[in-house]
Amino acid sequence: MKHGSFKIICLIIWACVTVFSGYGDEVTISYETRVLESFNGDADSEYIWKVESSKFITQNFPVLAYVEAWPVAAYGYIRNSNDPPLRSLGLNGRFDRQGYNWIDLYPVLANDPDENPYEIPIPGRVRNIDLWVWGSNLRFYIEFYVRDFQGFVHTLRLGDINYTGWRNLRVNIPSNIPQSRRTVPTYTGLQFVKMRIWTQPVERVSNFYIYFKQLKVLTDMFESLFDGNDLANPQLVEQLWSNSN
Repeated sequence: MKHGSFKIICLIIWACVTVFSGYGDEVTISYETRVLESFNGDADSEYIWKVESSKFITQNFPVLAYVEAWPVAAYGYIRNSNDPPLRSLGLNGRFDRQGYNWIDLYPVLANDPDENPYEIPIPGRVRNIDLWVWGSNLRFYIEFYVRDFQGFVHTLRLGDINYTGWRNLRVNIPSNIPQSRRTVPTYTGLQFVKMRIWTQPVERVSNFYIYFKQLKVLTDMFESLFDGNDLANPQLVEQLWSNSN
């Protein structure tokens, strides 16, 4: 009787270890910070940023420019003479009327002569996206647009910019935005589409400046490995099948 009870206890312990080991593999997290865009305007930058706006925009506006300014909290005051240039992307906007006006900033590939909008792939399973933004206490707010693997575009409110100076604004990715699926390949990923600046009807829009620096993500880069995990890579599968005949 005692021997049988001992065997049952051993089986229960073995089952628990197996279950929790497997579960631990599913929930393992390896967070990393990845910069999607520095907004430094370097000659070898992968992206060029373009603007589009709603009606009532003043002629010849908005204007984008890279200026020698940055958040001291992130980069410090002093720059050595041999340090590379440090810049931020500046936006100068102006509308003819107050209201819910908007300005979109979106990336295009630097080597694309047609300057088609390009969606930046976001690595891993994203927890949050953040951006340094300089504000001048205007009642404006900023939204991010991201696309999931099914093609749906989701709007994320980054935050209001009714403050003065630089602040690091952050938005968490809600759990209802899919970043994985049950079948392999489980990882699906998101794409950064654009950001939009909204003006409020009660705020002046005659002339304003906003500056942006370092768009980055906190993302989980962990992927479970298994025997044959390379066959979950769509690019490899396509190559293998194209060479199979």
